[in-house]
Amino acid sequence: MQKKKRNQLLKLIIIALLSTISLVLFFLNFPLPFLPTPYLKVDFSDVPALIASLIFSPMAGVLVVGFKNLLYLAVSGSGEPIGVLSNFVAGLMIVLPVSLIYHRIKGLKGLISGLATGTVIMAVGMSVLNYYLILPAYGWFMGWEMSEQMKWIAVIGGVLPFNIIKGIFIGILFIPLFNKLQSWIQQQRTRFI
Repeated sequence: MQKKKRNQLLKLIIIALLSTISLVLFFLNFPLPFLPTPYLKVDFSDVPALIASLIFSPMAGVLVVGFKNLLYLAVSGSGEPIGVLSNFVAGLMIVLPVSLIYHRIKGLKGLISGLATGTVIMAVGMSVLNYYLILPAYGWFMGWEMSEQMKWIAVIGGVLPFNIIKGIFIGILFIPLFNKLQSWIQQQRTRFI
């Protein structure tokens, strides 16, 4: 019983640490200069959430993505929740497919399949959400008039390619990292499950 409590506490500490690392990585972002949407910035803050979801479960990845965004709201003092909510949803769209596929197909094959699937889901899902919800919400929040043509240009010329590129960048970073950490991840899985 005491060992189980200790493992639960250790699990919470690891999730908290990964959330904090995720927040730091969230601040280290950069725009893609060739896209017409400078407000879209690439960051690698989903990488710690991917690690948590591979060690523990998809829910651990969701917690890291959620805590990162809550910490960002607290630290930045941002009064603009639309971007934070969008980041949370985008994080879920890549972390959940990677985790779910990896837990069914262990190893590099499962990881690559998950990253490819997550990238497609994030790119398509965020494009649809931006067209129907996020861009209209920004327009309302900022007092902008946004035509259908402007929304199409923003989605096709910005949101869609941005999320594809972001997913590829995350994969390029995460696959070598996974190769280095694979035995450690497996040890942690064995320890906590």
